[in-house]
Amino acid sequence: MDELLRHARLLLRGMWLYRRLGVAAAWVVGLVAAVVIFMMPDKYEASARIYVDTDSVLRPLMAGLAVQPNAEQQIAVLSRTLISRPNVERLVRMADLDLSINSKSGREDLIDDLSKTLSIRSTGRDNLYTLSYRDTDPARATKVVQSLTTIFVEASLGDKQKDGDSARKFIDDQIKVYEKKLQDAEARLKEFKLHNMDMQFDMSEGGGKLNEMNSQLSQARLQLREAENARDAIRKQILGSDTAATGGDISSPDLDARIDTLKRNLDKLLQAYTEQHPDVVGTRRMIKELEEQRRVEIAERRKAGTSNAAALLGGDSVSLAMKTQLASAEAQVASLRARVSEYESRLLHIKEGMRLMPEVEAEYAKLNRDYAVHKKNYENLVERRESAMISNDMESLGGLADFRLIDPPRASSTPVAPNRMLLMPLALIGSLLAGAAICLIASQVRPTFSDARSLREFAGLPLLGTISLIVSDEAREKRRKSLLKLGAATSVLAAFYGAGMLVLLLIGARAA
Repeated sequence: MDELLRHARLLLRGMWLYRRLGVAAAWVVGLVAAVVIFMMPDKYEASARIYVDTDSVLRPLMAGLAVQPNAEQQIAVLSRTLISRPNVERLVRMADLDLSINSKSGREDLIDDLSKTLSIRSTGRDNLYTLSYRDTDPARATKVVQSLTTIFVEASLGDKQKDGDSARKFIDDQIKVYEKKLQDAEARLKEFKLHNMDMQFDMSEGGGKLNEMNSQLSQARLQLREAENARDAIRKQILGSDTAATGGDISSPDLDARIDTLKRNLDKLLQAYTEQHPDVVGTRRMIKELEEQRRVEIAERRKAGTSNAAALLGGDSVSLAMKTQLASAEAQVASLRARVSEYESRLLHIKEGMRLMPEVEAEYAKLNRDYAVHKKNYENLVERRESAMISNDMESLGGLADFRLIDPPRASSTPVAPNRMLLMPLALIGSLLAGAAICLIASQVRPTFSDARSLREFAGLPLLGTISLIVSDEAREKRRKSLLKLGAATSVLAAFYGAGMLVLLLIGARAA
């Protein structure tokens, strides 16, 4: 700390040697600054206040039917982006600021100056905006603010109309796209339904029909066996005990019982398994082999007793009633066989349909899901288009907001810039600092040694001794006069600035 204070004292001593040069520099800088301040042109500020009313009676009434944007946010964004190059160029044309400019560079400088000097300030939540501009000509400043007010109001309406048109065009394009998708989905769904018209039951309904068809088939087979037994009994009565084993439609009770048992087992297996199951395939093969064995056995018996049976049937010993009863039994057996065949065909069709049902249902669900998605999007887009049209009509009627001109554009009667009362003290302080800076620079350009320690440190040699200066009375008087002159010069400079500020106060009071 002591070392720092020593260096500061040495620095001030060096600067004190050039005090006259510093005072002269302060005077030069002070005079130049004063002249510049008094020569600066006066600028007048024109301003206008606009209140943006975003509360509309239509908004609560149209809630849920129309899209209601955040008007406060849009106005705030508009105010921040209003001073753009296209708007400034338009402002130059509207205010006729380019009439005296013939060069492109001059026009560019004018646009840059306007962009820097134009001001739009908001008071916050009250939606109150102040538009201001400063110029040396009050009438021109007023005209610029008037043009800026017009651009501010028109920009909000134009942007809103442009946004509404763009949104409606986009929604219309999307509606056409989804309308085409919806038509394609409807065509695929219709084609699928036409292709699968015979499969109109679901899995639970198919299971019920399968059980019902199995029950009907079992009952029909039982009725067929009963009719065949009744027919065989009639034949035995006609042919007699000797020809019953060899004539007519001969049966084999042992093989028939085995075949019936296997068929019942087959029905039970088909209820649990498919046609390709090994048990089903093996049972069918055994039934086929027993039926072939029965057919061969009956054919051999029929061949042996054909002639005897024909004679007995055509003879007088058989009554007409028995023949009629036998014919009726044969017809019933044929009818029941046809019914059993039909039931078997239906049962096979149901099983095939049930095997394909999961795939068909999955395909139908996919088609129906795609159709539902496209339909939902289409309906939403149509609803949004109607909402956009209502919103556009509402905004066309009421606008984005209601712009009210609270204070029309008006220029101040007195200059607002430059603030000479503030610049004058700053210029005085600046001139004094400039004088001090000159003293510092001179002391560094032509340094001196104020004590023996500084000389010894600079030279790096041992110091043998120092010679003291005895100040005479004449020298003291001369130094005192020099200090008085220095103080007088500084005081005169300060008085000069004080007089200038007094003149400015008188001029401002007279103008008011």
